[in-house]
Amino acid sequence: MNRHADFPVPTKNALNAPYWDALGRGQLAYQHCEACGHAWLPARSECPHCLSPEHGWEMATGRGKLISWVVYHRAFNPAFQDRVPYNVAVVQLDEGPRMISNIVGLDPEHPVADQLSIDQPLQLVIRREHDVAIPCFAKVAA
Repeated sequence: MNRHADFPVPTKNALNAPYWDALGRGQLAYQHCEACGHAWLPARSECPHCLSPEHGWEMATGRGKLISWVVYHRAFNPAFQDRVPYNVAVVQLDEGPRMISNIVGLDPEHPVADQLSIDQPLQLVIRREHDVAIPCFAKVAA
C-alpha cells in the first residue's frame, strides 16, 4: 500500500509560510503581537488576545513543558495505522504559545503514562515526514 499518496500533509500558504520555512531550517517560529505582546500558534492574521493585525514572527528556543497528552490505540486516519499506539500532546513553549505535537523517544516496552508527567521539561526535535519538517518533542534528560 502506498501511504505517501494518502498521507495528510500541511498546506503551506502566505500566512503560515514563515512557520514551515523555519521548521525546514531547523527552527520553530511563532507569531508575536506588536500591540499587546501576546504570542501564539498556529498562524493567524490577527492577535487572538487583542485582535490587532500587527504581528511578527519570532524564533522559539525549542524548550517547553508538557501540558497534557492522550494515547491513541486506534488510528482515525488510515495513514497512521502502523503507528498505533501513538501519543498526541499539548506542549507549552517557554515563550508562551501552546501547540499540538507528539512526544518522541519513548520506550515502546513501557506504558506512556509511566514515562510522562505534567509540566515535564521538553525539547524540540524536528523530524521529516513525507518531505515535510514536523515539530516533535522529547523529554529533557535529567
